[in-house]
Amino acid sequence: MFNRSAPVIKLPEGATEQRHLELLEVLNSSVACFWLKQVSQAKGGTDNSSGGGNRWTSEAWIDRYEFTGTKLQEFPLPAELPHSLSLELDTLAQKFAQLEPSALAAFSPPTREALAEARTEQDRIRARMILLQEELDWVVYGLYGLLTPAEVARTTLSGDPSTLTDADVPQLALGQRAFEIALAASDTDTAWFTRHGSTPVTEIPSDWPEPYRRIVEARLDLITHDKDIRLIERPEFKRRWSSEPWEKREAAALRTWLLDAAEREELWFEEDDGYDAPRPLTIFQLADALRHDEDVQAVAALYAADHLNKRDVPLSTVLTAVIEPEHVPHLAALRYKDSGLRKRVQWERVWEQQREEDENEDGERLDIKPPPKYTGADFLKHSFWSNRGKLDVPKERFVSYPGSAPDNDTSLLIGWAGWNHRQQAEALVYILNDRLEREGWVKEDPRFIPLLAGLAEILPWVQQWHDAYDEEFGGNPAEDLRSALRAGLLNRELTQTDLDDWRPEKKRGGRRAAEK
Repeated sequence: MFNRSAPVIKLPEGATEQRHLELLEVLNSSVACFWLKQVSQAKGGTDNSSGGGNRWTSEAWIDRYEFTGTKLQEFPLPAELPHSLSLELDTLAQKFAQLEPSALAAFSPPTREALAEARTEQDRIRARMILLQEELDWVVYGLYGLLTPAEVARTTLSGDPSTLTDADVPQLALGQRAFEIALAASDTDTAWFTRHGSTPVTEIPSDWPEPYRRIVEARLDLITHDKDIRLIERPEFKRRWSSEPWEKREAAALRTWLLDAAEREELWFEEDDGYDAPRPLTIFQLADALRHDEDVQAVAALYAADHLNKRDVPLSTVLTAVIEPEHVPHLAALRYKDSGLRKRVQWERVWEQQREEDENEDGERLDIKPPPKYTGADFLKHSFWSNRGKLDVPKERFVSYPGSAPDNDTSLLIGWAGWNHRQQAEALVYILNDRLEREGWVKEDPRFIPLLAGLAEILPWVQQWHDAYDEEFGGNPAEDLRSALRAGLLNRELTQTDLDDWRPEKKRGGRRAAEK
């Protein structure tokens, strides 16, 4: 965390938790946001409406700012710090996080009943937090002398807010805060309400408890007549409470749960004379392996019904949908466009130089130039780019082998990305042997070429990490796998150049292809 883009505030040793919360209460106020935006660098807007980047926007609340530690050190604290709201807000925030769909799915298979109950409770907590945040803002106005004691009394709740029940205060929704009521009543052309999914209201709701109605009336009066309060009670200085819709968060949690189930380690190995050999599976085979798991079936049915709009579909259909954005092909030619393949050659040269430098007993450092970074335009699919990024670091859950599934299986063949380099190479050898011996592919079948190319591509890493006798393996993995590659090339009269030159057949699309 400790870098200039993510400054961290550390209080002196011995500072209590209450002291931290008091400071947080001030820093989370509208006053702090107002002050920081006066002294910090504006970065323009990044919402979709602005086109992204450092563009100026039509509404100030869309603009983004950089808050640096240097400026934050200058932030003026009031003589007295608040202490009545921070603890409850912190407690509510923790309860809110525990009700996230991802948090529920982390402890047990999610059910429709549990998710619905969590959503209702989270909505209640959020409404309470919005109300307390508004209370915090107005309390802090008083601490900075923006309100007189009499004005503080009229615009804030009396007593301990944590003891107030739903009969004392309403469940405050977005669009119902005082500044939002004033904004809606002003008939200003704004995207604030539509962007946050809130309903603009121009009058205080009649069903609110009378004491709270009077408080909001007093706030509206100050927004109208007090220029200092009117300056701060504006959208650009207020908490947005912007978050992803529940449906999107729920879908992500269900997908993650199903992906975790599909990644169970025992699925991806099979015992062979006491040796756990890596086992590639097609989506159909994976579904078959999980078909007796009632939890998997229940979560898959829930995800299909609520987020795929499908009912009574096979488990394989759901697994296909959730795995599609989570796999990356085993071979560079199946991952990159021509521009990416050219960059890949430069990366491979850097790796060779690094290995040469590591093997130099004199410790001589080579002049290794950093290779070019990848961009999204270098990858054949956006999901490949999402899983790899500019440095091509593997973050996918599954390795895929397009076009290498058994002839009677139309689903995608995948492996576990948790395999090490030796196991990934073993999986390729397994596929090569299985297709030749069990599926009856003739040795001249061109489908063997990308498999051999993938084996050649990963062998340098096998040699780097597994070039020694391995008792579990029963030999030297690097030597044995190199022999497998040589035999595969010799039997098919192929060369390394043939592997390097192989490219997948480009798919034809559009109207002309359909007519043909």
